[in-house]
Order: sequence, then structure tokens, then C-alpha cells
Amino acid sequence: MNRTVYFYQNLKQLKTILSKDQLHLTIKRLSHQLIEQHYPFTNTVIIGVQPRGVHLSDAIVAQIKAEHPQLQLPYGLLDITFYRDDVHKELHIANQTTINFSIENKHVILIDDVLYTGRTIRAAMDALLDFGRPAKVELCVLIDRRFNRQLPIQPDYTGKAIDSILSQKVTVDWATPQVVLY
Repeated sequence: MNRTVYFYQNLKQLKTILSKDQLHLTIKRLSHQLIEQHYPFTNTVIIGVQPRGVHLSDAIVAQIKAEHPQLQLPYGLLDITFYRDDVHKELHIANQTTINFSIENKHVILIDDVLYTGRTIRAAMDALLDFGRPAKVELCVLIDRRFNRQLPIQPDYTGKAIDSILSQKVTVDWATPQVVLY
């Protein structure tokens, strides 16, 4: 059964983690935390992890630029498809990497939607090293599933930390927009 069919068949079992308003406030808070730590972003770049981190990184960058329109904020997208450790187990469709600036000796903020096992972020860091050696890498996530980590990776900026069991899924629905646990 595909994931979308399962999702809609089990709507009654959904638990809303972040409503539309809460999601908006969380994005605003994450943006303010990044501004507080990195303004004026002279040595900092933001990179969204393809595919699901892009919506969050787009929203955060838009929020930062709305508050500080004069900023020249380097922003890129990173495809990790061929760096994943499960690339040979199933068919993956590659996305485009768009990093039109140097990350050498820069503070890189990686942005993804859900931190679960840590394997996606490990793949992102492997892919990132092909573009240079950053001075520092920080991680910003919307949802941190705290107790399911397989690798020692922790976020620097977290929208919301949740406790969940292995059989549960977290979905960030940007069309609605909301974050649900099912």
C-alpha cells in the first residue's frame, strides 16, 4: 500500500503536531534564532536538504529576507540521493543541487524537515564535503524525533521535539499546511 493511500485511510488516527498557525510561528521562531546567531550572515550560508527540507528552508529564508531585505544571504539546495546508504535498495529520483557559492570556511546551516535516524543528515554532510570544507556545520530541523536516532546527530535549532515509536510516521504537509503524526 502506498504511503498516501495509507495516510488518508487512517485520518482518524492522526495527531496534529503543529497546526497551520503553530507551523507559521515555529518558522518565524527558527528564523529569529538564525538571525540572532548569524546576523549579518557575512560568513554564513543556508542549504536546504532535497527533497523535503526545501519547503522549510524556502520559508525560513523568505522570513529572514522579509525582516532584513538588504541581506545578501547565500542560499542553496543540496541533493543527497546518491550519498544515501539505501540508494541500492530502492529506486530514488535525483533532485538538483544548486550551490552557486563557495562553502569553504563558511558557517553552513543545513535545513531539513524531520530528524529521525540521522542517516539523511549523514548523507547531506558527505555530499556537502564535495563542495568544500566548511568552518562549521549547524543543523536546523522542524521536527526532532528524539529517541529514534541511529547516528549521533543532534540539531542546533529545533522547531519541536517529539517522542514517537518506530511504527509511527511524521508527515509535514505543506499544502494544508500542518505537521501530523500517524
